[in-house]
Amino acid sequence: MAKVAFLGLGVMGYPMAGHLAAAGHEVTVYNRTAAKAEAWAKEHTGTAAATPREAAAGAEFVMACVGNDDDLRSVCLGDTGAFGGMGAGAIFVDHTTVSAKVTRELNTAAADLGLSFVDAPISGGQAGAENGVLSVMCGGDQAAYDKAEPIIEAYARICRRIGESGAGQMTKMCNQIAIAGLVQGLSEALHFADKAGLDGRAVVEVISQGAAGSWQMANRHETMLDDHFEHGFAVDWMRKDLGICLDAAEETGASLPVTALVDQFYKEVQKLGGGRWDTSSLFKRLKAFE
Repeated sequence: MAKVAFLGLGVMGYPMAGHLAAAGHEVTVYNRTAAKAEAWAKEHTGTAAATPREAAAGAEFVMACVGNDDDLRSVCLGDTGAFGGMGAGAIFVDHTTVSAKVTRELNTAAADLGLSFVDAPISGGQAGAENGVLSVMCGGDQAAYDKAEPIIEAYARICRRIGESGAGQMTKMCNQIAIAGLVQGLSEALHFADKAGLDGRAVVEVISQGAAGSWQMANRHETMLDDHFEHGFAVDWMRKDLGICLDAAEETGASLPVTALVDQFYKEVQKLGGGRWDTSSLFKRLKAFE
């Protein structure tokens, strides 16, 4: 078993850190709101630390799942940052969805200190984190990945290294691009069924067994029809991710017309007051504009 630090105890990080403790690892946690870290320590076998640096002291692996590029920089760098507490040879594993640019920046900073950095964004939502069945897509040095993979397995259904530093984040962008199009397509299908006077549930029962079937259709169509949009991954976060996608598309020369359009649809959802609704709320947008 390993000595592990976990930084960031949101809806994803809290259960992920719990899986590490349940697997027998020695876990120290840090959260910006200290009360949540203390609550986690009481619930699980582990310790709460006051700063990322204190949490990372002596850890073989430091996991992070925070909000955005700036949040990640703040837990890594500076006087209270985790890098300052990590010993030579320790491995930082970042589960945050951030830009490949900040990933490569921090990978270089880590290497200068004799540390390793693995970008390892996740997919599977709150339920995936709670059930320990996340998809983890990784970038970074092969040797560092090989050491980190057995630790990540505590909360992963699948974990794969895609390439060098930044490859994990670019793969997560592929994931978000695919989801955006799928949710919009499902929303339009349910909207069309309603306008045509069809029973949406009956329609999905049939079409989900054919080429139209998807995870989104299987897991979200009923709650969409019930006007229930409280499934964890918020529109505000999706817009952050799609912004990263579109910025990366500019850099790589990729064409993402559907992604750009759906991003604007999510902007309209925000204007409806739905920034904290989950991503399936694209259906609610269509109903709002009837």
